[in-house]
Amino acid sequence: MELQEYIQQFQEHLQKSGASANTVLSYSSAVRQFFSFYPSVSVDSLKAYREWLLTQYRPSTVNAKISALNRYILFLEQGKECSNLQGPSSAPGSDTRSEKPCRLPAVRRQQRFYLDTIISEADYEHLKSCLLADQDFKWYFLVHFLGSTGVRVGELIKIKIEHLRMEYMDICSKGGKIRRVYFPHSLCRKALEWYSKEGIHSGFLFTNQNGSPLSPRWINSHLKALALRYQISPDTVYPHSFRHRFAKNFLKRFNDIALLADLLGHESIETTRIYLTKSTQEQRQIIDQIVTW
Repeated sequence: MELQEYIQQFQEHLQKSGASANTVLSYSSAVRQFFSFYPSVSVDSLKAYREWLLTQYRPSTVNAKISALNRYILFLEQGKECSNLQGPSSAPGSDTRSEKPCRLPAVRRQQRFYLDTIISEADYEHLKSCLLADQDFKWYFLVHFLGSTGVRVGELIKIKIEHLRMEYMDICSKGGKIRRVYFPHSLCRKALEWYSKEGIHSGFLFTNQNGSPLSPRWINSHLKALALRYQISPDTVYPHSFRHRFAKNFLKRFNDIALLADLLGHESIETTRIYLTKSTQEQRQIIDQIVTW
């Protein structure tokens, strides 16, 4: 079987598993990249690929590609397409000696560097204030909903006027579980008032000129432009940053990590525990406040 046929079957497997279109695309691209360098999956080729990735990408991107390749290997195992986890069976140089399943370990990152890329509460409020001052209400509400609900950008673009009237939205996760996202009453009231003035009484909140939902890529790109305009570090202004800000603010005001895990849709509370860790700036501020000896 040719590589393209394997990838096609892999894509169909991901789609049946509930993966988003972006996930299917990124995972299949990572697999193609791997096989552009190596003829088969082996311990040596996986290690070499991981080392190469570390010279080319940020840790988050490296881990995304590692996750994609591990998912592909699992797909081969489950489908029993190959007995020894090689790629296309006709590929030259395939390693037929190893019967042990291969896995590529993720890159471990220090949490403080990860937390340092979260937008600060001050910058979050500054961004909203600037958007209000410029009467850029569409992007004001987009930023506000990201920061006040903790939704992912793929979930944000599915919010409709009808959801604001109910003040919540039910989201079906990949595993088929239903997660309810609550919208603050005051935010819903303000948003409904503005959309009503704009003559919008139904449909998606955040759309382009054609009335279609904004793409996640466009949202990310425009947020970077807004960051530069309002003199905020672009490294901290991206859609998922506001989800992190929601988590940090929530724990600061209501220290219930189990509830936060439910609100964010985390399957494991261990994923949520990262928000208990202080960023570099927060550590610096605490030291300056308490160390007087």
